Amino acid sequence: MQKTIRLRTDVFSKAAKLAGFGSDYSLARRMGVNRSTVTRVCSGRLQPGPAFIGGALTVLAPMNFEDLFEIVPAHRRL
Repeated sequence: MQKTIRLRTDVFSKAAKLAGFGSDYSLARRMGVNRSTVTRVCSGRLQPGPAFIGGALTVLAPMNFEDLFEIVPAHRRL
């Protein structure tokens, strides 16, 4: 079975607030991604890619991969 990575949105949102990010725009800018990417990943409409994952781990340190993301079965699209 194929796997994919999913953002733990509750932990991500809490970590972003604790790190002082007041908006998706400010967080996205520091992560090096578009604001729409942050919004779509947080809503589950987009899977986190390498730039999102790397940016999140960088700006939300000392959070680690397992804190912010989980590996789940991939849904097959027909």
